[in-house]
Amino acid sequence: MEGRFQRIFLIALTVFLAQGALAQDAQESDGQTVLDAVINPDIEPRNIDEDLIDSENFEAGIFAGVMSVEDFGSNNVFGVRLAYHVTEDLFLELASGQTSTTETSYETLSGGSPLLTDAQRTLTYYNVSLGWNLLPGEVYLGKYAFNTSYYIIGGAGNTMFADNEYFTYNFGGGFRMALTDWVAFRLDFRNHLFTHNILGDDKSIQNLETHLGLSLFF
Repeated sequence: MEGRFQRIFLIALTVFLAQGALAQDAQESDGQTVLDAVINPDIEPRNIDEDLIDSENFEAGIFAGVMSVEDFGSNNVFGVRLAYHVTEDLFLELASGQTSTTETSYETLSGGSPLLTDAQRTLTYYNVSLGWNLLPGEVYLGKYAFNTSYYIIGGAGNTMFADNEYFTYNFGGGFRMALTDWVAFRLDFRNHLFTHNILGDDKSIQNLETHLGLSLFF
C-alpha cells in the first residue's frame, strides 16, 4: 500500500515538473520573440547618395543701417557681403559698405569754410573678417521654427575717407535667423577703428555701425 502511494506521488511530481519546464520554455520562447522584434526591427536601410546632400556653404547678401563716424555724424550706410562657411561654427566674410558723412560740430558752429568737399565726405570701407557662430538654437513663431545663431566677428580692412586710405580694424557680433534653408535674416553690430589727422593731429576714432541684412545661401 505504501509503495503504491509512493509511485502515485512520484508520477504526480514528474508530471508537475514537466509542465513547469514546458511553461518556462513557452515563456522563454515568447520573450525571445518579443526581444527579437525590438532588437531586430524589420527595417531595411536606405541607400543615400551623398552628392544630394545640401551643402550651401556660400552666403551672399546686402545690408542697410546706420553708421556713426566720430566727429562726422550718424548717417545711413549700405553694403554687400560675401561669406564662406568653413565649418558649422566658423565662417570667413568679405564685406564692403558706404556712407555719406555730414559736417563736424566745428564747421556747423563756426560757419566757416567746410573742411571737406561733398565728394570727400563719402566714406567707403571694405574688410575681411573671421566669424564664430555661438549658441545655435531655434526661434518659434507660431507653429513655425527657425534655426538661429549668435555670432562674434572681427577682422581688418581699409577705409577710404577724405581722399585718404586708413588701415581699419573691426569687431562686433550679430544674430542670424534662417528663414528657409537658403534665405537668412541678419542683425549686425560692428565697430570700425582707424586713425586719421583730418582735424590736425592724429586721432584714433571708433565708428559704430548697426545694420539689418538679408542673405542667400548657395
